[in-house]
Amino acid sequence: MEAFINWLNGVLWSTPVIYTILGIGLLFSILTRFLQVRHIKDMVMLMFKGRSSDAGVSSFQALSIALSGRVGTGNIAGTATAIAMGGPGAVFWMWTIAFIGAGSAFVESTLAQIYKVKQDGLYRGGPAYYIEKGLGIRWFAIAFAIAALLAMSLLMPGIQSNSIALGLENAFGISKTVTGLVVIALLALIIFGGVKRIATVAQYTVPFMAVGYILVALVIIGMNISEVPAVFSLIFKSAFGADSMFGGILGSAIAWGVKRGIYSNEAGQGTGPHAAAAAEVSHPAKQGLVQAFSVYIDTLFVCSATAFMILFTGMFNTVGADGGFLVENLKGVEAGPGYTQAAVDSVLPGFGAEFVAVALFFFAFTTIMAYYYMAETNIAYLLRGRNGKVPMFILKVVILAATFYGAVKEAALAWALGDVGLGLMVWLNLIAIVLLAKPALLALKDYEEQKKQGLDPVFNSKKLGIKNAEFWEEEYSYKPDNEKVS
Repeated sequence: MEAFINWLNGVLWSTPVIYTILGIGLLFSILTRFLQVRHIKDMVMLMFKGRSSDAGVSSFQALSIALSGRVGTGNIAGTATAIAMGGPGAVFWMWTIAFIGAGSAFVESTLAQIYKVKQDGLYRGGPAYYIEKGLGIRWFAIAFAIAALLAMSLLMPGIQSNSIALGLENAFGISKTVTGLVVIALLALIIFGGVKRIATVAQYTVPFMAVGYILVALVIIGMNISEVPAVFSLIFKSAFGADSMFGGILGSAIAWGVKRGIYSNEAGQGTGPHAAAAAEVSHPAKQGLVQAFSVYIDTLFVCSATAFMILFTGMFNTVGADGGFLVENLKGVEAGPGYTQAAVDSVLPGFGAEFVAVALFFFAFTTIMAYYYMAETNIAYLLRGRNGKVPMFILKVVILAATFYGAVKEAALAWALGDVGLGLMVWLNLIAIVLLAKPALLALKDYEEQKKQGLDPVFNSKKLGIKNAEFWEEEYSYKPDNEKVS
């Protein structure tokens, strides 16, 4: 079984696939004229506009749900793994995929808004919806929904719970079984409370955990401020094979940087659109821009915080092309949270293991919470018009079981399964958003034209000739508490 999983990962994450993902992100960046730079002010401002409604959530709540999925163990364990397998240069390629991936994130999240529906009193949307409504290929939409359901409920929760369990065991000596039971008990309290409870928990937890983590990283950088030029030089030289020590693993630097970057920020993966569709906004491009900024928050801020803590302190190992170590500063420490724990502990003795364990708990727990929301959305897509109470209950039981199973299993198997789930979703979603780019680009153009006229953009799909976007066939009219449209 393990051999098959590794083989499948080799196919899903082969070198041509890695470069295709980079190419698609670059294509969208060019087609949108690098909106990730031009509209960065709008991205920040729009995060805090809009209100929730009975059917949807606010822009900030949707961003928080998406970030709870994006900011997870990939930011701590994933970044450490990228450095272990690809050297310091992998960090540059994580930044690169974040920058150009913002273009992909805008397109997929804008599409989610354009083709969203109001189902069972809630806004629903995501790749399955925009594939069916935008491309008219139902079997393709069903294939994505099934792949996402498998990934979100079975294959990927284990990575998050495994990292929580490892961190707490290392820091406090708590057994993995106990950790698994506590995690699923807390998770059950939230997911049985519905989408609104998930959004509420996310909007308070995500900013708190991200800011706290970045502050500790800034303390470590401040205490090693003289090393800033050397660390940046090491990252850039290693990224292009110019460093004498890491020059022989340039391919690994690119591959692991892109793979772990995508795992962390999820640009183009198809996860972000699920939360984006739930937002109550007057124009699809608004939430597209907000979701594009979430990629920056995830990789440029949180992943960079991890990378800097590890590289500034030298607390890492890196494997060479021959399987031996190019760098072995942490003998016997497995690539993952242990690197970050050792990094913090080297500067703040007696604090590192505990701090990273707690950070991992918050990061990974909120990610599992987001996985449930995405899985629920795909169940809702597959069951439209039918009673979904029993399937939704089964989904809750499955994700709780997968979370517990992941907590007590070996890390290598958990990551391999997660990579399979991610790979399946990336393949299907990238094909879809390339074929469906036109409506998203039309929405961006319409948004920009209305902004030039001094208007607060309002969307009408009929005016733009976009078919099957029934929600937007008349101009958006919802005004919470008689306030200006968000």
